[in-house]
Amino acid sequence: MDRPVAIVTGGSRGIGRAIVDRLMSDGYNVVTCGRGARPKGLDLRVVWVQADVSLTGDAARLISQANRAFGRVSLLVNNAGVQVEKTVADSDDDDWDLVMNVNCKGVFNMCRAALVDMAEHGGNIINIGSISGMVSDPSMALYNASKAFVHGLTRSIAVDHGPKVRCNAIRPGWIMTEMAEDGFALANDPKRAMEDALVRHPVGRFGEPADIANTVSWLASDQSAYVTGACFTVDGGMTAASPLNPGLF
Repeated sequence: MDRPVAIVTGGSRGIGRAIVDRLMSDGYNVVTCGRGARPKGLDLRVVWVQADVSLTGDAARLISQANRAFGRVSLLVNNAGVQVEKTVADSDDDDWDLVMNVNCKGVFNMCRAALVDMAEHGGNIINIGSISGMVSDPSMALYNASKAFVHGLTRSIAVDHGPKVRCNAIRPGWIMTEMAEDGFALANDPKRAMEDALVRHPVGRFGEPADIANTVSWLASDQSAYVTGACFTVDGGMTAASPLNPGLF
């Protein structure tokens, strides 16, 4: 009970699962959630809550269950997200509702619920945005827009709720998860698209979920105590480069 308490949304797989594992190794009590049943292989010490963060009541319930299990929540990592691979013209109302409810309203709901306690006792919020909120991926209009919202909300929370609460965002690049594979699958030639993307990474590789978990660990620590309202790009240098394909030079 003397360990700090963290909530990680969308912790069943990919980046979220890596964050859960890292925070456990960092000494946190962790509560995570998803819309399905408890995933296989999740550390038995982790509290799993079946919840949909786009629902205001579920977000509040997630906070209250964390409080009952471990005590006051000191860290919130908003990782849950979905994507729809469509242009604006091809998107319908259901696509809008799905993406915006999870990626925007879900982050808002969790921040609002957590801030009730954090505003009094202090806390730390880390939102998982995306480089897609700065530069637009083809046929990902709603996802691009939703991640820009996350970046803007991050800055507002930092300004409005400091110094009690720090709030930062991480903007992952191409992290090899199922969502990334779905993105590459949109290309006419997915294999060639991946090869082209790879040569645009100065570090010479795509990202792994652990790369984002490592950044979360630092932002959650006292080593980043002077950092708030910032959006950190973690993309292997891809967006630092010019649009020219370095493999051709």
